[in-house]
Amino acid sequence: MLEISDVIDLFFNHLKTHDFSAGEVIFKEGEKGDKMFALMKGQVELWKDGKVLETIHEHDVFGEGALVQLEHDRCTTAIALTDCKLAELNKERFLFLLQETPLFALEIVRSLSSRLRKLKQKM
Repeated sequence: MLEISDVIDLFFNHLKTHDFSAGEVIFKEGEKGDKMFALMKGQVELWKDGKVLETIHEHDVFGEGALVQLEHDRCTTAIALTDCKLAELNKERFLFLLQETPLFALEIVRSLSSRLRKLKQKM
C-alpha cells in the first residue's frame, strides 16, 4: 500500500520542499497555519507545554489541522529531531488530493486516528 508521502510524490513531484536541520523549528504553537507537511526524510517532534507529545516518522504527515479547521492556530510546536526533508501542501493542493485520490483521504484519517489513539493511551 502506498504511504501518504508516496501518494504526494505521485501527484505532485513539483511540490515545494524544505530542508530543516536537527533542532530547527518548523512551526510554533499559536501561529496561524495555512499548510501541512509530508515528512519525506527524518523525524519531527511535536511539542506542547514543554513536553514531547509525539514523534513523527518518515512517510507520515503533520500540520493537517491547519487545512481542515476553519480558523486554525497551531496547537503544537514542530521541531526537527533529525535533519529533515518536508514536502509542503497548501490548501488548494490538499483539497485536490482529497477530491481526486480517496486513498489520500483515507490515509489522512488513519494518521489522525493513530495519533488520537496514542494520546489516549498516554492519558
